Parts: sequence; C-alpha cells; structure tokens
Amino acid sequence: MNQLFTIGYEGAALEDFLGRLVRHRIQVLVDVRELAGSRRPGFSKSALSAALSAAGIEYRHERALGSPRDIRHKLRADGNLQAFFRSFDAYLRTQTNVLEQLAETCMGNVALMCFERDYTTCHRFSVARELGRLADLVPVHMTVEHGPVRQTPRVHPRQGLPAA
Repeated sequence: MNQLFTIGYEGAALEDFLGRLVRHRIQVLVDVRELAGSRRPGFSKSALSAALSAAGIEYRHERALGSPRDIRHKLRADGNLQAFFRSFDAYLRTQTNVLEQLAETCMGNVALMCFERDYTTCHRFSVARELGRLADLVPVHMTVEHGPVRQTPRVHPRQGLPAA
C-alpha cells in the first residue's frame, strides 16, 4: 500500500465522487459499510462497483469492517459518539485478521469508503487508524467537492409559472 485515504459520499454526486478518486490516483476502493446498499443513486454495491471498474479502480467490500447493526442502532438511539467509538473499537479488535489481510493485499493508493462526509463521526476513522498502523501509513481524509447545485424553482399548484 502506497497511501491510505478515506472518503465519504454523503451529499455527493457519483461523478464528483469518482473525480476525487481519480485525481488522487486511487487504485483500490474498500467499502467499509456493513450493508453496501444506498438510497443515493450509484452508491449501491453493484452500481458503484461498475462505475469504479469503468474508471479503472478496483472495488472491495469488507463487510466485517462495517459497524455492526446493534452498535449503529445504539448511536441512533442515544447520539453518544464516545460510546459508539468505544463499542466499535472493541468490535474492530476482533477483526485484526481482516485488517492484516488488507494491509498485505491492497496495492497502490487505497481509499476506505463509507457514507458520512465528516470522518470524525464515522467508524472509518477507527478502521483507517488501525489499518494505517499496520501499514505504517498516516491516513488522509478526503472530502468530495460538490459541483454546482441546480435549484429548481418551486411552484405551488395554484400559482402561475414565473414570468419569463
């Protein structure tokens, strides 16, 4: 592994996300979501894998590095990030073999991906820290620059269209 990055796709368009990966010469994207589905177009496992392949980037889904359901649901219920990270870090210590295998088999520039834009609120922060320790690398946390947002004027059904 040459370099280790992390990236979240929250609020990003697939095109902007892929552009960021290409600009950083990412060769392997490791999806660290437990469930690799998404409501955002293009970010579910099959669609994302195909888009990455077209861009020359290998896709790997490492379900074991995702945050287990019970830990995610507890965070959703109590909002306690410190407790979340304590629980997730304890879980992550049981996945050392997966981390070691990634450190040995991933070549080139590698990015860990999950949903959250802010890496400090995402379990990938812990995964990156531990993988970086094993590979003797300092993780770089990327964000996706967003393209221009197109605003569509909202028109109430009883209103006329704005004058041109």
